[in-house]
Amino acid sequence: MPKAYEVIADDLRRSIREGERKPGDRLPSETKLAEVYRRSVPTVRDALRVLREEGLIEKEHGRGNFVRRPRTLAVRDNRRHQWEKNRARKPLTQRAQTGATERDTGLELQDLVFYAKYREIKAPKDLAEAFGVPEGTALLERTYRTRYAAETAPFNLVTSYLVRDMVAENPDLLDDRNEPWPGGTQNQLFTVGIELDRIEERFTARPPTPEEAEELELPPGTSVILLRKTSYDIHDRVVDISDVTLPGDRTELLFTTPLERW
Repeated sequence: MPKAYEVIADDLRRSIREGERKPGDRLPSETKLAEVYRRSVPTVRDALRVLREEGLIEKEHGRGNFVRRPRTLAVRDNRRHQWEKNRARKPLTQRAQTGATERDTGLELQDLVFYAKYREIKAPKDLAEAFGVPEGTALLERTYRTRYAAETAPFNLVTSYLVRDMVAENPDLLDDRNEPWPGGTQNQLFTVGIELDRIEERFTARPPTPEEAEELELPPGTSVILLRKTSYDIHDRVVDISDVTLPGDRTELLFTTPLERW
């Protein structure tokens, strides 16, 4: 037999999924819900906690509980890299029209808010080994955040690393004021004569840190997907390493593998 808070949660869940309560609607107060369901306030709180953990509602401090607005879905597929390479040598006017985030989300350039910050760091042991350079080598660390203008959370958290001396020939690549860069990293590398041969992507998952949960506005219990993206050039050098943290509640990973004919 279901517990009292589960019965309340079931009824509220049904009302949300059937559209009786729409995204952004405020739920009645805990006291009012207790009167409606003829249960105690602590029982109502337990029901609301279940719905928050499911990502159906969210609590705003001092305002109450609201039906959660669905975040924009980003579909990340493995064909995006060839798409980016095909664009890398296009004229600026064509490259400036759209980018990878627009491709993944279906949004337009004017719908997005973009942030980038560069800084120079000394390569720690793990990155030095991955790049095949001495520990302490100068790296360009690039932090990116892109969000839909109608939302407050970014689509993901991105930190990218380049060997500074590898790209310093073009000083524009060292200045974050040139972001967003039309054509992305593949065009940036193209400006210094680097062509990518392949991209390796490794995915893992774990619970978010408190900082990640806050920045990505994750519902309780939502995992993050961790991506380590390693780009190799045609001379088999590692030329870019990116660490991407993807929110598990609004990221879809799609892999299409062409098979050779017998």
